[in-house]
Amino acid sequence: MENIETVSNSIKNWAEDDRPREKLLQKGAACLSNSELLAILINNGTVNKSAIDLAKEILKLGKDNLNELGKLSTKDLQQVKGIGMAKAVTIAAALEIGRRRQGAEALEKPLMNNSRTIAQYLQSILQDEPREVFVVLFLNTAHKVNGYHIISTGGLTGTVADPRVIIKKALDENATRIVLSHNHPSGSTKPSDADIKLTQKIKSAAEFMDITVLDHIIIGNDRYYSFADEGLI
Repeated sequence: MENIETVSNSIKNWAEDDRPREKLLQKGAACLSNSELLAILINNGTVNKSAIDLAKEILKLGKDNLNELGKLSTKDLQQVKGIGMAKAVTIAAALEIGRRRQGAEALEKPLMNNSRTIAQYLQSILQDEPREVFVVLFLNTAHKVNGYHIISTGGLTGTVADPRVIIKKALDENATRIVLSHNHPSGSTKPSDADIKLTQKIKSAAEFMDITVLDHIIIGNDRYYSFADEGLI
């Protein structure tokens, strides 16, 4: 692979105002396109393609949608010729930082006392998960999140959560309230009979330890289902 400074179509040969790094320094990151931001991460082009060209190919893998791009693995990113492991890891790390920032912003909200607010936070955690994941939020008496924990990761169609693990973790987190959640990668938010039975089992176990299960929220793409809102908890 050639360094970006030596290829014939190097970004270095572009007008200074068009170079992604210089453009960011002069005008700010918000002025850059998605492909320009990715090009900065990629850093080097190849003999035949600039970093911008590679960035555009990567965006196509994600259907020109950053949410879809975030679902790709490092192996998927390496399908683009010129993107090796190091570049793929850099891109994956940047996308993960974006996810965590989104989650942190939601976490800073003063109260998590309604299903919509909680679902928005959970969406930031689960939106890119290709498999079903069971997560528990641990809240204090003021309905602020002490933290969350991924209890289990399953296959494409299901996962299993152990009530004993959940209760132990809640005690470790000094949580008086918990919210159960899992995602449906299919996009559907309809709970299964198994989901309903598991929720009741966890709720019963939590009551013995004076822990309240506030809700069980199913995340499905841009939708959610709240057991509490539907009177199932």
